[in-house]
Amino acid sequence: MDIGSKIKKSRTEAKLTQEQAAEALGISRQTISNWENERSYPDIISVLKMSDLYSVSLDYLLKGEQTMSDYRDYREYLEESTNVVKSKTKLSKTIIISAYLVIWAVAVLIFWLFISGSDAMGYSLVFLWGIIPISTFVMALLIGKNDHWGRNKWFSLPIFGVMYMLAEYLTFSMANNITANHVNVPQFSLLLAGAVISAAGVALGSFLRKRK
Repeated sequence: MDIGSKIKKSRTEAKLTQEQAAEALGISRQTISNWENERSYPDIISVLKMSDLYSVSLDYLLKGEQTMSDYRDYREYLEESTNVVKSKTKLSKTIIISAYLVIWAVAVLIFWLFISGSDAMGYSLVFLWGIIPISTFVMALLIGKNDHWGRNKWFSLPIFGVMYMLAEYLTFSMANNITANHVNVPQFSLLLAGAVISAAGVALGSFLRKRK
């Protein structure tokens, strides 16, 4: 029995329609149809999900009655597709982290290079209460939507909080420290604010991922 027939047989024995299976796996019904008719093949992550959803073993889905040659070809396909998924995921993580750090660094540099006393209020509104919070929310949303780092994605909340707090500390607070020749501690309330903003982003992203 080929892989497409086994996927279809497992689904029907689990008493699931293509629509129900697609919703549970987070894919389209057309993708399920393509797998079952062998117009395309699932990647290893999808195979693992189907194994749990249909309550069948991986050996049955991947090997079963296939010849060793067929199994070897499909195994090579799975390894290749898994590497592609990992590579895309790693690239996505790198882009998110890099984009946030660039935005954050530019915001701090602009304060020291271009802002005078009369521009302070405008800078605060644009960067500290505009661009940085928005970028924090968007990056957190992307992390949640793509489920980067799995359950560990929630550890990004205090990190975003610290970065938000430091954005203010390394600009206005540091300027005041230099002027008054006195060292003030960071405003820890901003850490909480940054964590709340990022929590909203991760939560919304996770919700959109489940809806998809």
